[in-house]
Amino acid sequence: MEVTSSSNGGHSSFSSFRVYLTSLSATPSRLSRRAISVSTSSDEMSRLRALSGEHMRRTLRWYDLIGLGIGGMVGAGVFVTTGRASRLYAGPSIVVSYAVAGLCALLSAFCYTEFAVHLPVAGGAFSYIRVTFGEFPAFFTGANLIMDYVMSNAAVSRSFTAYLGPAFGVSTSKWRFVVTALPDGFNEIDPVAVLVVLAVTVVISCSTRESSKVNMIMTAFHIAFIVFVIVMGFLKGDSKNLIFPAKKEHPSGFFPFGAAGVFNGAAMVYLSYIGYDAVSTLAEEVENPVKDIPVGVSGSVAIVTVLYCLMAVSMSMLLPYDLIDPEAPFSAAFRGSDGWEWVTKVVGIGASFGILTSLLVAMLGQARYMCVIGRSRVVPVWFAKIHPNTSTPVNASTFLGIFTAALALFTDLNVLLNLVSIGTLFVFYMVANALIFRRYVPVGPTKPWPTLSFLTLFSITSLVFTLIWKLASQGSLKAFMLGASAVVAIAIVLIFQCVVPQANKPELWGVPFMPWTPCVSIFLNIFLLGSLDAPSYVRFGFFSGLIVLVYLFYGVHATSDAEANGSFVVKDGQVLKELTEV
Repeated sequence: MEVTSSSNGGHSSFSSFRVYLTSLSATPSRLSRRAISVSTSSDEMSRLRALSGEHMRRTLRWYDLIGLGIGGMVGAGVFVTTGRASRLYAGPSIVVSYAVAGLCALLSAFCYTEFAVHLPVAGGAFSYIRVTFGEFPAFFTGANLIMDYVMSNAAVSRSFTAYLGPAFGVSTSKWRFVVTALPDGFNEIDPVAVLVVLAVTVVISCSTRESSKVNMIMTAFHIAFIVFVIVMGFLKGDSKNLIFPAKKEHPSGFFPFGAAGVFNGAAMVYLSYIGYDAVSTLAEEVENPVKDIPVGVSGSVAIVTVLYCLMAVSMSMLLPYDLIDPEAPFSAAFRGSDGWEWVTKVVGIGASFGILTSLLVAMLGQARYMCVIGRSRVVPVWFAKIHPNTSTPVNASTFLGIFTAALALFTDLNVLLNLVSIGTLFVFYMVANALIFRRYVPVGPTKPWPTLSFLTLFSITSLVFTLIWKLASQGSLKAFMLGASAVVAIAIVLIFQCVVPQANKPELWGVPFMPWTPCVSIFLNIFLLGSLDAPSYVRFGFFSGLIVLVYLFYGVHATSDAEANGSFVVKDGQVLKELTEV
């Protein structure tokens, strides 16, 4: 049963409480029609974009994207992740772990790049999944990603005081105050974190181009500090530390924990590459998407990989791996050394710049995700509005900025860190699947089951490999089961490649070595999802439940109204022509 609003003759499920209750009775039929309804590329680039009113200005070039990509990836976390992965898993071979993780990040970035070139809109992964798998899968993944962004940004803003204060000899406790009436984990009030978030919100709301300039300046300072730390490590370090541990009873050599240590280390440090996905949400503001996006995304991942590998070598030369402080490897290496204490302050200042750049890029990305979800009507279209003077999604930026600031005000860093990562990895997994589906399933009425069956079988095989890697005891049986799983996965890909031909080859820019490249990304993200702790899955389940409720009680009805009003009915567009005219 559909409901008609008497005010304008259009369909509305929210004109009154009685009408809304009547609409709820139509939820099953609406759900069956809307949940897997796919959008079209022309729809995303024309009618839906028009819902924002003003267009975002195309002012970004490839060098802006490289700067934003580097700023988004190289945050303060790398100073911690490097030491933890080296001490616990890889030893000096942490440099190989970073190289492996960088290669995998590049493969995943290729999947984003192909979509962003052919669909240069602000929605990023949300739009890619919506034009492939439908409305509900897109909202489910996009909303989870936004929650991850908000939690991560709140955590990053609180770490700003933790790094900047000690760099100037000021204790973190001086910047915060305790409210005893609040429970532990929520009782340390951090007003500086709130000010940082609100300041970044103002910057990204004013102008994307100006935000890019601010990011360029801060990223330049941050890289300068990183290069300084790398140089100091090479000058003060000793190449013997790459081979010999401090204690003879510990494993020695460049690969003290073998191949398993390298890959376990890669799984941990891969999270240091998260951030390039935010660059894809800026595709709508890029002057020449076909040329600028591949260079910007891939170039930023390549540069960051080189920086990370050099940092890893530098740190491994400073101290034997079994003496590295997993929480503050660089600062601890210089602390206590005569005449070198000042280097720890440089590390703190450099990390502070990294915090600001990663926060700026992430908040740019989260606002654009919310903007395009608003265009789809799954959330109120108010979020989709573009300000006529700034050409930025001010509504989405302000709402998420205030939400992030509220969390950053009182929520402890450790509480927040237990809530991040899983949504981002899940989106990477979905984008890789979507790319294979788009390439191998013909447009129009056709049977997608061969491709869907392949994606399901490959995911199951990757999951089996991950469970064996994580749970099975060391020994020949584990090695055999891992080898068997790998052979089965490779066989599945080979059979699919031989039996199912590509139906849609890209005309502008395409991922090479299909379907192997996205398959590696699928495997990697499943492997990394298996490395996350239980609280991450509790968070994922809780927020996923909220997302489903929002869709059932609001989203599916709002999009059904839009469909009934003709908002989703579009003429066939020439997307290629639009791109070449940009």
